[in-house]
Amino acid sequence: MVKTEHRPLHEYLRQHARSKPERPAIVYYGATLSYGQLDDLSDRFANYLAVQGIGKGDRVALFMQNCPQYYICHYGVQKVGAAVGPCNPMFKERELEHQVNDLGAKILVALDSLAPVVENALPDLDVEHVVTTSYADFLPETPVPNFPDSPRSEHALSDSVDLVDVVREHPPDPPEVEIDLEEDVALIAYTSGTTGLPKGALLTYHNAEFSTRVLADTYSYRSDDVFLAVLPLFHVAGMIFGVNSPIYCGATAVLLNRFTPEAFMGVVERYRVSVAYTVTPMIAEVIEHPTAKKTDFRSLRLNSCTSFGMQLSEELSERWREITRVGVFELGYGLSETHGADVLMPPERVKFGTVGIPTRGTQMKIVDPENPKVQMPVGEHGEICIKNAGVFKGYLNKPEATREMLRGGFVHTGDIGRFDEEGYLYLLGRNKEMIKCSGYSVFPDEVELLLLNHPAVAEAAVVGVPDPVRGESVKAFVVVQPEYEGKISADEIISWSQQHMAAYKYPRHVEFRDSLLRSNTGKLLRRLLAQEVEMS
Repeated sequence: MVKTEHRPLHEYLRQHARSKPERPAIVYYGATLSYGQLDDLSDRFANYLAVQGIGKGDRVALFMQNCPQYYICHYGVQKVGAAVGPCNPMFKERELEHQVNDLGAKILVALDSLAPVVENALPDLDVEHVVTTSYADFLPETPVPNFPDSPRSEHALSDSVDLVDVVREHPPDPPEVEIDLEEDVALIAYTSGTTGLPKGALLTYHNAEFSTRVLADTYSYRSDDVFLAVLPLFHVAGMIFGVNSPIYCGATAVLLNRFTPEAFMGVVERYRVSVAYTVTPMIAEVIEHPTAKKTDFRSLRLNSCTSFGMQLSEELSERWREITRVGVFELGYGLSETHGADVLMPPERVKFGTVGIPTRGTQMKIVDPENPKVQMPVGEHGEICIKNAGVFKGYLNKPEATREMLRGGFVHTGDIGRFDEEGYLYLLGRNKEMIKCSGYSVFPDEVELLLLNHPAVAEAAVVGVPDPVRGESVKAFVVVQPEYEGKISADEIISWSQQHMAAYKYPRHVEFRDSLLRSNTGKLLRRLLAQEVEMS
């Protein structure tokens, strides 16, 4: 037990389980998991991990879509002082292999619907144990609204154990673990930093508690709130809103596996949702839905969103207000490296076109990208730098990348912005080469390495191109092997990529080149290719 006013988030779960064990923690398509049940199940999973020798310094990979099992495993891992390593459920085998092995995860927990991906990757995975779980184990007989996937997969994974058996066979008495909030790592979130392959950002128990506390205080979250958790839980943004905040407050999370406007409206009305966090295209879909004006949104008191693929305008917010009686605003700005709550929009002083103001306890500065020692005055744009209690310890096994990103306690984000006289931040673009597709981070180096697995590809360079729906899409410039010249099409490369990369990641556009632009040292000059795209 931590002997300070700050505690790991799983201690809030334990507190609420003692004070109000029957309070619903999660509602999932009509099935309810109470605080007492969630605490019990996560204790049982923690005990299983301890029996397997998992403790401080170890990592457990979670490979699943939104489901109650994510909460059980997330908090179970942290109860033994280990680190959660969330994996994108859209990963294909090579992507999963890279992240799980880079994590050094000893245990992988996966949905049975993702078993084929795990099975194909398993010969190259260094994990000691695989735990599988099924949607069906926590769904009611008749899900409401309709469940969008098959509840149970017929694909069995050999040499794995079932999560139901794990929690049945292990009592809810894991060993007590003293957590060092500042030093012990609770979460390893994969991100690009400024450039390069995905890197694991080491986030402490204090990082997670600080960011959650700031979010809850800014928006006055209450124990009687009902949160709608629809964004992916594996992602820091979905996690801080859908996993951390409800548990911190002792509130209820209504969890959806996937967004549809019908499901969104149905659960808001049925469960009297009071707080929702979405992305702008979801807002637009609900507004245009024929039954939106007939839906009872009166319970909704707070709705924030992030502009993924579509900018949130004051006009769109007003159209939302006409339907729901409450406006929608841009939630803010943050990074995986800071656990995602650095700038938030004050709900009483919304300023459209900005992402809000720095949160309590956050220092921010705008510096000259060419000379970071020079701080830019108010109104002038430059690189955004952040310092607060959410700042990560560094990248897993990447000391050079850590030194580049983390200087003097400030995270040098690679993003370009400016502050106005009122302290609002305008986000103007990215200085880094990362591509943002439907809200997901796409790392050019990774896509290029994956493309090189195609026998026809000799060289590849990847940049982002504007996409009216997804924000950006991936474009690949490809040099083919001599024996494939004139014998392979762009569509064939795209089709192959679709089979070997996550859906948000594979190139939507391929252009063949005789050669690629490189510097004198051989570095790929993506910047010049991006400029070509802008000018075309």
